[in-house]
Amino acid sequence: MNVIKVLLADDHPALRAGIKGMLEKADIEVIGEAADGDEALRLAERLRPDVLVLDAVMPGLRAPQVIHHLRETCPDLRVLVLTAYDDNELVFGLLEAGAVGYVLKEEALETIEAAVRAAARGEPWLSPKVAAKVMKKALGKEEAEEEAIPLTERELEVLQLMAKGWSNKRIAKELSITERTVRFHVGNILTKLGVESRTEAVVEGIRRSLVRT
Repeated sequence: MNVIKVLLADDHPALRAGIKGMLEKADIEVIGEAADGDEALRLAERLRPDVLVLDAVMPGLRAPQVIHHLRETCPDLRVLVLTAYDDNELVFGLLEAGAVGYVLKEEALETIEAAVRAAARGEPWLSPKVAAKVMKKALGKEEAEEEAIPLTERELEVLQLMAKGWSNKRIAKELSITERTVRFHVGNILTKLGVESRTEAVVEGIRRSLVRT
C-alpha cells in the first residue's frame, strides 16, 4: 500500500509540529510545511502531495483561491480544510471551492488522521458540526422529520461516538467491548442507514435526529 503524502499548511508552527508528529507515527508522510497561502500553493504544485491539509485562515493567498488554483494545476490533489472556524460563509465557500473535507481543530488528533486517510481516498469528511450545517442547508433550513430506524440501543451509542470522530479502539474502550464488536456494530449501522462510510452514517444520523449535536 502506498504511503500517503501530506503537505501541512498552517501559520502556527506548534500546531504543525503536533499534527506532523501524529501523522508520521501513523505512517503518513509529511513532505512539506507552509505558513501562508502563497507558500501552500507553491509547495503543492512543486511537491505534488496526495493531501493538502489547509488552514482556512492564513496570511497571503486566501484558502478558497488556493483551492481554485490547485483544481486547475493539481486535479488529483485532495484538500482537507483544518480550522477553528465554522461560520456558514467560510464552510460553504471552501466546500464549494472544492475542499473534500472540513475538520475543526477542536477535534482529537486521531480524527485528523482518519480525515486525511479519507481525503486520500477521495471520500468526504466533515466534522459533525459542519455536517449539520450542510444537512440543514440541503433541507432548505427545515428540520428533518424524525424517522423510525431499526438501530439497537448499543448501535445508537456507537453512532453517537462515531459522530465525535472516535476510532474503533477508543469506542471499544469507552463501551467496554472489543474492537471486533465495534466493527460489527459499525457494519450494521452502515447497512441499516443505507450508507457506505462512517461520515455518511454520521450525516444520516444527524438528518434523522439520531445523533445529538
